[in-house]
Amino acid sequence: MKSEPEAGSVLARARQSLYVSSMARQYRHKTTSIFLLNYHFVWIPRRRRRVLKADVATRLRILLRKKLVELDCETLALEVQPDHVHLFLSATPDLSPRQIMHRLKGYSARALRAEFPALMRMPSMWTRSYFVSTAGNVSSQTIRRYIEKQAKQD
Repeated sequence: MKSEPEAGSVLARARQSLYVSSMARQYRHKTTSIFLLNYHFVWIPRRRRRVLKADVATRLRILLRKKLVELDCETLALEVQPDHVHLFLSATPDLSPRQIMHRLKGYSARALRAEFPALMRMPSMWTRSYFVSTAGNVSSQTIRRYIEKQAKQD
């Protein structure tokens, strides 16, 4: 028969294991951390020009998804409108929202302007500003639905 402290520690480990396995569906794991960092970003082209159409929009989606994989971020929702971009993602604690946005805007601007010469007429591809909001589990579905509705409204 196990002594009292041993039984308690086994029970505590079992509870912890159950708690972590139930969280696994929504929380992300690294070697030393468990986290849930969801960000909703919105940003616009310079002077809110309606340049994110057709091939430019398609290529932007591809570029953003590629860069997000490189940054170890998960795309939860992405919608490209002619004059703005909505991006809902799950990030790691290694990057701040400012770093994520800086890398996404810089990478996409260079690639898009190289592929589409008409974009070179703009002084820059993106404005320096952006909107970012954090979201937990409760509001994640709400944000996803909101972003999906954006495509239907335009």
